[in-house]
Amino acid sequence: MTETKVQRIDCRKCRHYFVTWNPNFPFGCRAMGFSSKQLPSLDVFMNSGMVCKAFEEKRKGKPTKGLRI
Repeated sequence: MTETKVQRIDCRKCRHYFVTWNPNFPFGCRAMGFSSKQLPSLDVFMNSGMVCKAFEEKRKGKPTKGLRI
């Protein structure tokens, strides 16, 4: 029996991930353009059999609030 390990992607660490106001579809992906009941990377894997190719790790550091001059 051959066992393949799949890299699990944590959408919460991706810059495209967002939380919606819709309680039926609370998790979203800006890169793929959809919302889901579960993490978007799980939907991508279940529907295509491939890991998400749009994952980009969030930048580290403090977020900026507007322009500073």
